[in-house]
Amino acid sequence: MVSKQITVALEYGLHSKPAHYFVEKASSFVSDIHVVRHNKIIDAKSYLGLLSLGISNGSVVTVKAEGSDEKEAVEWLTRFLKGEEVLY
Repeated sequence: MVSKQITVALEYGLHSKPAHYFVEKASSFVSDIHVVRHNKIIDAKSYLGLLSLGISNGSVVTVKAEGSDEKEAVEWLTRFLKGEEVLY
């Protein structure tokens, strides 16, 4: 299992459009991926689950993955949450 805690640096947080792209990218990985915020754990491939975390700019979250491409999954998804990867 690979896990990484980061501070979200998306200007408007993880609202509908970036959440959609996050879930779309998470779904492209084989690994089981979870996002943790305030002890609430959700499946990173669940759009509604992700929105339920209320992730805003400055939120601290942990991305965890377990599977054959876990390292790549955590690396890409945390870069996206830090504003380093732009899909839209």
